[in-house]
Amino acid sequence: MQNVKKIVLAYSGGLDTSAIIPWLKENYGCEVVAFAADVGQGDEELEGLHEKAIASGASECHIVDLKEEFVSEYIFPTITTGAVYEGEYLLGTSMARPVIAKAQVEIARKVGADALCHGCTGKGNDQVRFESTFAALAPDLTVIAPWREWDMVSREDLLAYLAERNIPTTASATKIYSRDANAWHISHEGGELEDPWQEPTKQVWTMTVDPEDAPDTPERVTLSFNEGKLTHVDGEALSPYQALVKLNAVAAAHGVGRIDIVENRLVGMKSRGCYETPGGTVLLKAYKALETMVLDKAALKYREQIGLEFSHVMYDGRWFTALNDALLAGAASFAQKVTGDIVVKLYKGQATVTQRRSPNSLYSEDFATFGADDVYDQKHAEGFIRLFSLSSRIAALKNQG
Repeated sequence: MQNVKKIVLAYSGGLDTSAIIPWLKENYGCEVVAFAADVGQGDEELEGLHEKAIASGASECHIVDLKEEFVSEYIFPTITTGAVYEGEYLLGTSMARPVIAKAQVEIARKVGADALCHGCTGKGNDQVRFESTFAALAPDLTVIAPWREWDMVSREDLLAYLAERNIPTTASATKIYSRDANAWHISHEGGELEDPWQEPTKQVWTMTVDPEDAPDTPERVTLSFNEGKLTHVDGEALSPYQALVKLNAVAAAHGVGRIDIVENRLVGMKSRGCYETPGGTVLLKAYKALETMVLDKAALKYREQIGLEFSHVMYDGRWFTALNDALLAGAASFAQKVTGDIVVKLYKGQATVTQRRSPNSLYSEDFATFGADDVYDQKHAEGFIRLFSLSSRIAALKNQG
């Protein structure tokens, strides 16, 4: 074991991190400071957390409110890139990791710690996301990952470890699902979902109404943007976090935002997960609909390329890198044109854009109309097509010869 005196642990109050606190004290002979991030996972997740950390052996417990920073500094910039991992995943867990790890480093500096610790397993993506942030912001601090060191392998092992030390826990030997929640989404893995042939049962979903049980009457919501930033929902001025909370509530009531996917983890294996991202689904649809009004073909194509690349940068935990900064800067330049209003209809699990307007719109009814017009001479299309297809014409004539 390395010689460390004070460790800051990313603490959730769950079974793993409850066992990690005494394990660190016993094996490293050090002081353990618990750090918990409020990223909008819900008050019930944070209730009693301080007392639980102290009871497990922590000397201090810092609960840091990161909700507004998370939404405004990580979620909203990601939206401007249009990033969607492997075509479906809206990156909810991925986006939360850099803001959490950054705050953990800040607490470590504040309390004078010489090490950082997380409870990620050696099979997942989060270990890479946390430790990549640590490397970028605090390369001088030691990183400890108990799941890669201790000999415990199951929930039963962890429960027995805590029982032997009379450390209270509300966890049980049976944990059907592994869940991760924040202001953007909630993820579900494990249990029946480990069999990709098994359809998720109703008990998997916790955030959204079953689309089959959703209201029979659609609801419309209006989103207003100014230079890429969501400023109003249904005409009400809201902070980024408040806007997301409102969109989550209205969209979840209509069963919007459920996906069931098999994805490629960074560490090489595939995993099956179910995700609920109600407000985020509406927000991203609205943003992209507004982009189609204000960006020309070449600009939109390039923004889509940014989104594809950025989805991997975010998923792989590379937020604090030069590539991340460059991609965000490119997306921000396009976002300057994204001003206007979008109406989204919510109905039985679907979010459909029905109305759009922008002062920067490149759409012109005068040019696009199927009726008579005075601005477009259709005869000009012939010359354009001949030049556009000239290389094909030359190739065909060469083959004929």
